[in-house]
Amino acid sequence: MTEVLMYHHIQGLTDGVQAFADDLRQAEHTVHTPDLFDGRTFGSIEEGFGYARQVGFDAIRERGIAAADEFGPDLVYAGFSFGVTIAQRLAQTRPGARGALLMYSCIPVAEFGEAWPAGVPVQIHGKEGDEFFDEDLPAARELAGATAAAELFVYPGDQHLFADSSLDAYDPQASSLLMERVQTFLASV
Repeated sequence: MTEVLMYHHIQGLTDGVQAFADDLRQAEHTVHTPDLFDGRTFGSIEEGFGYARQVGFDAIRERGIAAADEFGPDLVYAGFSFGVTIAQRLAQTRPGARGALLMYSCIPVAEFGEAWPAGVPVQIHGKEGDEFFDEDLPAARELAGATAAAELFVYPGDQHLFADSSLDAYDPQASSLLMERVQTFLASV
């Protein structure tokens, strides 16, 4: 099946992120989940941001880039929120990317290049009332409109980390639909 390099969100490599990866593994995908926070998880987004500020956002992102060096080029890069900053960069800049899954965030394509790479499919997922995703929605719409290989899915509600079953923001219905769409995407790349 497909090999996926998946980056966690700002609260760390939570049980919910690991459960998401395990669901993909049960569908016979190979999923790598580097722990960019060295085993630390945080009870809130604010606590996670505090840790990232202390360590340095760029230093953490560089850990994520270095983790990709351990694998071959034929990867789907996936990220949850903060993890999107790494996954999207890799999808746009590493030759051989098979695709990108951007959950809860999207960076303007111009951050990493002139255009989204030809032949690299991408899915973007977020909630319409999520204060964090609202900031990224213009970039997500621009990316979705710039290439036929992009799909944007906006779900009702305002939870940010809604597919993380270990957090209060978990939305089982939206998470199930997101997983269904991700599985379809991975089967097609």
